[in-house]
Amino acid sequence: MFSIVIPYKQRLDNIRAVFTSLAEQTLDPAGFEIVVGAMEYDPAFVSLCREFTDRLRIVSVLTADEWNTSQARNLGIRHASGRVVVVLDADVALAPVALRNLWERHFQHGQNVCVLGQVFGYDEVLDDDVDDVEAQPYARYRGVFAELETADRARLDPRWSAEYASAFARFPWAFARTGLMALPTALIRRHGLLLDEGFRGWGAEDQEWGLRISRTGTPITLGQDVYGVHLPHRRDFASQDRSATLTNRYYLAKWPRLELELALAFGGWLAADRLFPEAERELAGAGAGRRLGTVRGTVGGARVLAVGALLDVPPESGGPAAGPPRIDVSAVDDPEVEAVFGGLAGGRAEVLPLAGFALPYEDDSVDECRVLAPVQRLSERYRDAILREAERVSLKPVAPVGDSSPG
Repeated sequence: MFSIVIPYKQRLDNIRAVFTSLAEQTLDPAGFEIVVGAMEYDPAFVSLCREFTDRLRIVSVLTADEWNTSQARNLGIRHASGRVVVVLDADVALAPVALRNLWERHFQHGQNVCVLGQVFGYDEVLDDDVDDVEAQPYARYRGVFAELETADRARLDPRWSAEYASAFARFPWAFARTGLMALPTALIRRHGLLLDEGFRGWGAEDQEWGLRISRTGTPITLGQDVYGVHLPHRRDFASQDRSATLTNRYYLAKWPRLELELALAFGGWLAADRLFPEAERELAGAGAGRRLGTVRGTVGGARVLAVGALLDVPPESGGPAAGPPRIDVSAVDDPEVEAVFGGLAGGRAEVLPLAGFALPYEDDSVDECRVLAPVQRLSERYRDAILREAERVSLKPVAPVGDSSPG
């Protein structure tokens, strides 16, 4: 029925509580297996698994590779034998009714759907670094689950609230969280839907996985009465934020999409939902029927980025789940860009269909950024966002908008 896939390293107290929560499910334990992608060889972890052999079926796939959350999940997914894969973090304990509700309300009739679960009790109450954590007796979490049975869980997890309904309808993948989500194993196998191991550290690997799931035509839905609690663990918010910046740039480079630009530049997915129709209209006007994009190449040995280039490319379609099609210099239909680079025919350049509100490049990573004339036709909010990003990535001060004379 279910394969519960858990990525694991050095969270022995947490995973003990997770195993306990799985042993106390109201769903018959014959209906699920637990597959742990463990990225260490730890006798204490093996001993812990042995404690639960009379109550749970646990399969562990062990490797000593450097920690990578996506790789750890993929280790488990590759060995899953159930009809439905449930990805669960090693610090999320499930409510006793979670698996039964997940089966009866979402999967028992063979539905092809990706279900997001709710996870409570950590981000909502902790906004500081956590240096040391004392393990709590599991009886405490039994009490939490009893309270959550009658709580307003939509208020505790805003993804379920009316405030988020419009953004969720427009960008459902953006709210995917691998702390607790489920989808059919056959869907994963058919489309090669493993997580992208190019994501390093904390960040958006779950959103990106959700995007590829969505592109298969699979609905992403909010689970009903499928929830757990987030167990406390050591946490460094500054390190987490640095990691998120890097992974978001990787995400944007792989999927250069307007909605992701807007979310990164204007404060998240609620803002992206609010601005998306207006931004689409403005960019369509500025591009005179073509798309705005960026072109990065070299001029006389200098690294140059042009923002506001006119691209002749069709709108993105569904396509394969693995990733978007690449765009080459043949899509550039802009005399300004030709002037900046001295001609692109036969040349090598990276072309991305990004307006430039957010860019996937590091700070000071180009010698010069040229902001082209179409940007001038945008309203102040969007023009200023593009200029801020151009300044961030450019060593040389950014030339005035519309001035495309080289060097």
